[in-house]
Amino acid sequence: MTGPLIEVEGLTKTYRSRSRTVHALAGLDLSVPEGIVKGLLGPNGAGKTTVVKVLTTLITPDAGTARIDGVDVVAEPARIRRMIGASGQYAAVDENLTGTENLRMVGRLYHLGGAAARRRAAELLELFDLEDARDRPVKGYSGGMRRRLDLAGALVIRPRVLFLDEPTTGLDPRSRIGLWDVIRSLVQDGTTVLLTTQYLEEADQLADEISVIDDGSVIAAGTPDELKTQLGGHRVVVVLQDGADAARAAEVLARHGESAPTLDEQGRELQVAVRQGPSALQRILADLDAQGVALHDAGMRRPTLDDVFLSLTGHTTAPAAGPDDRAPHGAVAPTGGGQHR
Repeated sequence: MTGPLIEVEGLTKTYRSRSRTVHALAGLDLSVPEGIVKGLLGPNGAGKTTVVKVLTTLITPDAGTARIDGVDVVAEPARIRRMIGASGQYAAVDENLTGTENLRMVGRLYHLGGAAARRRAAELLELFDLEDARDRPVKGYSGGMRRRLDLAGALVIRPRVLFLDEPTTGLDPRSRIGLWDVIRSLVQDGTTVLLTTQYLEEADQLADEISVIDDGSVIAAGTPDELKTQLGGHRVVVVLQDGADAARAAEVLARHGESAPTLDEQGRELQVAVRQGPSALQRILADLDAQGVALHDAGMRRPTLDDVFLSLTGHTTAPAAGPDDRAPHGAVAPTGGGQHR
């Protein structure tokens, strides 16, 4: 095909309850080329999960169009389901079945046939390093093993497009890095991945392109490096010996910075954007010394995706604790007649 593999234009979705109306999507546009990882970033409630639900045919949009490989997701949902795989924030596996039985069950649901389902299950158990646990009930699996098995289930039909909605939520660092390696290998083999995440390091590591979503629409897009370059300059970072000096230190950084300084949750690390990194750092250090502010550490760095996110949305990301956009409590059926399946 020519052009993007995934095309979304003017997508809108509204949820209504007795007390309020939530515009989950507000004319969202999105384009995803084939064979890349496209990262979707945004705060809770931005619309990331709603986009995934529309593209995986779980809900129907109120307006706009969405196509995968030219196939309309609303008009031909059955065709879409045969070309996609999806893994959400929580492992959708049967705890009472073994790893092998879970994957064979998925294969049979896709009408692969008994022999084909067994072969595919064996291939995926090997790919995800689950062979030693293949005949153990899933209720005895660790969180990382369950996540890998869930992702394996999404790959049973060798989908052209894989949707990963915050796939590493709750995983320890080692399991997260292992899952990153699997995702990279899938993309090398030609799979297109649409990834939603609140872990900015994850987006930096995996995404070829990023779209930042806020209030139901895309507010910025580009490669990670392009988004960082838009901010320009450097960041001066100082770590205080005594958190009681935070107010005085913030006044110093504000005098020499290009924006209001930020303070971390522990109340000891401050940072500020500056134009000329080395000279600004020297001036800040001299000023802090003159004010009698003792430092534990100081330095400068280039902008990160955290800085990009803060600049675009006005706040930092929060640790993922659940779905990022839901219908309000007590919501009636979504406008447009969409059903969750």
